[in-house]
Amino acid sequence: MSQIPQEHRSQSPQTVRCVAITVSDTRTFETDTGGQTLVDRLTGAGHTVVLREIIPDEPRPMRELLTMLRDRHDVDAILMTGGTGLGSRDRTFETVEELLDKTLPGYGELFRMLSYQEIGSAAMLSRATAGLIGRTVLLTMPGSPEAVELALEKLILPELGHLVHEARK
Repeated sequence: MSQIPQEHRSQSPQTVRCVAITVSDTRTFETDTGGQTLVDRLTGAGHTVVLREIIPDEPRPMRELLTMLRDRHDVDAILMTGGTGLGSRDRTFETVEELLDKTLPGYGELFRMLSYQEIGSAAMLSRATAGLIGRTVLLTMPGSPEAVELALEKLILPELGHLVHEARK
């Protein structure tokens, strides 16, 4: 087996500067358990959350925020919870996809595979996606604390520094 991923991880930042965004029309900081799980797990893993936001599931404000964050030099990764389903108000996928300069299809594929092992065929309803916006990593996930925990534990935290390292090359 190749040693390249391990070599890249050893060259990767140990602390990543993150933005945590919850996409919701109803959540507040007091009721946003998925967003709080995201913040707690990131900081618990030694990463820095430079900003936490809750925004409505509306394309324009989402686009404006993501564009502004793309150009900030103190942001390495943007992690978004919510708005990834099929409901009429779920517009995170479409908005994020149009902004991505490079896509990371394996993230969504792996997330749905892991979700399938936990919740069965309902996993296909998730439209989690990821990629690069400029040179900033952007990852989306459903808003439930269980989905956030799954994405972080199995996919994001093991590779976050490596993703940032590759994005900045």
